[in-house]
Amino acid sequence: MPNWAPQLLLLLAFLSYKTTLHVAAKQWPVLGRSTRFYDFKVQTRRITKLCETKNVVTINGMFPGPVVYAQEGDRVIVKVTNETPHNATIHWHGVRQKLSCWFDGPAYITQCPIQTGHSFVYNFTLVNQKGTLLWHAHFSWLRATVYGAIIIYPKNGVHYPFKPPRAEHIIILGEYWLKDAIELEKATLAGGGPTFPADAYTINGRPGPNYNCSANDVYKIHVVAGKTYLLRIINAALNTEHFFTIANHKLTIVEADAEYTKPFSVDRLMIAPGQTMNVLVKADQPIGKYSMAMGPYMSARNVSFRKTPAIGFFQYKGTTPNGFAFSAQLPSFNGNFSVMRVMDGLRSLNTNKVPLEIDRNLFFTIGLNVEKCHSSNPKKSCRGPHGGVLAASINNISFISPNISLLQNYYYNAIIGHFTEDFPAAPSKPYDFVNGAPNNSPNDTQSVRGTRTMVLEYGTRVQLILQDTGTVTTENHPIHLHGYSFHVVGYGTGNYNPNKAKLNLVDPPYMNTIGVPVGGWAVIRFVADNPGVWFMHCHLEIHMSWGLSMAFIVKNGKGASETLPPPPADLPRC
Repeated sequence: MPNWAPQLLLLLAFLSYKTTLHVAAKQWPVLGRSTRFYDFKVQTRRITKLCETKNVVTINGMFPGPVVYAQEGDRVIVKVTNETPHNATIHWHGVRQKLSCWFDGPAYITQCPIQTGHSFVYNFTLVNQKGTLLWHAHFSWLRATVYGAIIIYPKNGVHYPFKPPRAEHIIILGEYWLKDAIELEKATLAGGGPTFPADAYTINGRPGPNYNCSANDVYKIHVVAGKTYLLRIINAALNTEHFFTIANHKLTIVEADAEYTKPFSVDRLMIAPGQTMNVLVKADQPIGKYSMAMGPYMSARNVSFRKTPAIGFFQYKGTTPNGFAFSAQLPSFNGNFSVMRVMDGLRSLNTNKVPLEIDRNLFFTIGLNVEKCHSSNPKKSCRGPHGGVLAASINNISFISPNISLLQNYYYNAIIGHFTEDFPAAPSKPYDFVNGAPNNSPNDTQSVRGTRTMVLEYGTRVQLILQDTGTVTTENHPIHLHGYSFHVVGYGTGNYNPNKAKLNLVDPPYMNTIGVPVGGWAVIRFVADNPGVWFMHCHLEIHMSWGLSMAFIVKNGKGASETLPPPPADLPRC
């Protein structure tokens, strides 16, 4: 059989059996392993919010987009057709893509973008994964409106490790701009300074009554007194981390990044872009209407951001619809204690297989830089600190996106001229990372620009220390690693000190996105057992655009079960 035949047969099967699965809160998928088919059309749609009407990019005209429902072990096939004038890709955030790196989705890393009028069929299996994840656009800043939930139910006959809730609700936190998302990125990068604050925060696309023309644009959950509800909370926001709370109600966290946790309760949680958390909420208060609030967590200094929270309602049956609402209390915008409260409590439900022996020790500094201004019009294009241009880096290297697919280029051994394999395992010049490099003038912290990767042998046991830096400003950075989940074995404030750091090697949380503490560090461990090219980046979109990214190349192992298959026949071309 020709090597393209399996892809052709798969595509024909898809075209003849195209459907979208909708699963109610209590409905379980069919017995055994199944294949779930979805048809995603990238489309523009006119919507009205905040008193203005504009075109936004959506999937199937929905904002937020359709939910992908599946069961652990299922195969998922999604045909994505681009009907907009923009390039597009879809990333299946948190899906480990075992031997399916071609379908991971980041533009110019694992694929070229899907061009106008073209399609690409994503095909992957949900291996040993269950819980809440998300999908989103991974080209330019289209993620501002192109996102949705992935719900993976346990295998048939396997139930949640907690009493089944009365109902489940998906809550997606987002940000909304009146300006076009792609134009927003262009304007930000052209100015050389910070990005523009969001015009509104949203809960399931709805800003709530704090915003103009939004008194009726409110997301509501209707509940019955005495019952318990599962909220699947996703942060799909573009450039801001967020707090979430419900007035007078406890949030019992039972899952983080699609991995069960030992239950623990908080009054509020901070959830970073790219993270997901499942919480149980018991309707144990007097019958009434209670505010659900999301508001910004902003740990960076001197950054402009929207302070007005988005509001939804947790409303008991029997409540007067227009009656008084109990007000939710959010922490202060820089409430680090509330952030650490959540991290301190996260423990895996079951003892994970944490790598105890390490083959590669890596130390990555993450943070912002200020490049020198070389523009003939500095007032227009050098709006960074002290007249410089803002950038971001890992180990002082700002990632430059190539104009080809790194994975395709590497797979065909066409390496010369497009990327290098020399990403450093540690910063070249140690210094007081948190308090800033000594003797640096404020506008002379220039990073090195390049498309650098790091090669890992198959099966390498990796420990990676992520260290926040204060060269420009300390900040909580949500770092996401594609293709893997990792054990967060430690974190803390200040500069990492191996002699003082306390590591949890028994039941650390198993995550795909970690908020590296402001002015602090986090230690993660993983085994490089999935061949491909895997992007690692800050999930604040502006930081990724500035270069806070890198890529791991994980080499093939031995045999078919450790070798990346050839690319699909319909892989987009640049």
